[in-house]
Amino acid sequence: MLLLIPGPVATRPEVRAALAQDIAPWDPSFRPLYAEVRARVAAIANCDLTQHAALPLQGCGHFAVEAAVRSLIPPGGKLLVPMCGSYAERMARLAREAGRVVVPLPAPSEVPLDPAALAAALAADAEISHVGLVYSETSSGVVHDPMTTADVVRAAGRRVILDAVSAFGALPFDMQAHPEIDAAIFTANKCLEGMPGVSFVLARSAALAAGRAGSWSFDLYDVLQNGLKDNWGSFRFTPPAQVMAALRTALRLHEAEGGQPARLARYRANADTLYDGMLRIGLRPYVDRAHQGPIVLNVHAPADPAWSLQGFVDALKARGFLISNFYNTTTPSFRVGCIGAITPSDMARFVAAADAALTEMGVRVRAAA
Repeated sequence: MLLLIPGPVATRPEVRAALAQDIAPWDPSFRPLYAEVRARVAAIANCDLTQHAALPLQGCGHFAVEAAVRSLIPPGGKLLVPMCGSYAERMARLAREAGRVVVPLPAPSEVPLDPAALAAALAADAEISHVGLVYSETSSGVVHDPMTTADVVRAAGRRVILDAVSAFGALPFDMQAHPEIDAAIFTANKCLEGMPGVSFVLARSAALAAGRAGSWSFDLYDVLQNGLKDNWGSFRFTPPAQVMAALRTALRLHEAEGGQPARLARYRANADTLYDGMLRIGLRPYVDRAHQGPIVLNVHAPADPAWSLQGFVDALKARGFLISNFYNTTTPSFRVGCIGAITPSDMARFVAAADAALTEMGVRVRAAA
């Protein structure tokens, strides 16, 4: 079964094989593995490890987003969140439930964030300390360029928390070029093509302060201090050691492929093949091509009464492909991930399978609902 979802993604056999070992994470033999992973992820983001730290957390990307919000913004502090999609909405909820004040910035989901609107919102409220940006919004497929938006934030004298969960490893990113970014968040199981179970916060060390998080589990300052004390030899709590071993293998493969530029080129080719194919079989992508990112493609659901998202998913599974059985767009759609250990030829095969599945379902009207 080929996973065509925006995470967890399809992985290489070498990555899966790395899981098949017993590891004692407190043994000195784990230290070089941990050190290599930290060094490799920091290099992808061009981090200066005298100023930044690669802070791992057990769990999914939402865990790391909450940890960053709690650890960087004091209780009662203000976070501006451009509401560009469901993952921005989740960041806002995490912040509210952590006792931070969220200032929502209404924004369309089908186009990139308008920097002028962001600048105006910051100018209107001097109490906002941070902006929470989602780099790649998988609910729509749109990429919100953090380089442009972060420049606006820096000009306003504020800070950035960047959700790069579905972007890191493929879309370009440079921590040293953007000193206004206090944290960038990502996971192993997206564009790095590793396994789920570990997330990272690349944080500006000086921005972290003791006693701010209100949670031991989500305290990045404590993660940092533990790493400094143990010379980055161990996690605070039991780590997903096998997942880290798989991530080390995935990171080596990432480098062997040609790093971030090569990974982006393959994903872009996947997305282009899929976009063209959907048009060819009479379906309409949710986002205009000019704004379509390379991570996930959302497609308008057909208006035909025979259409059923779960029925479509089941018909595709019978043909060897698995896509998400839910959507986050404002109108009915289905989404297909373009990331993972897949190629344009896989996407071409998927297009043929989608065409056959719709025919089998009796979907004759393929125009958008």
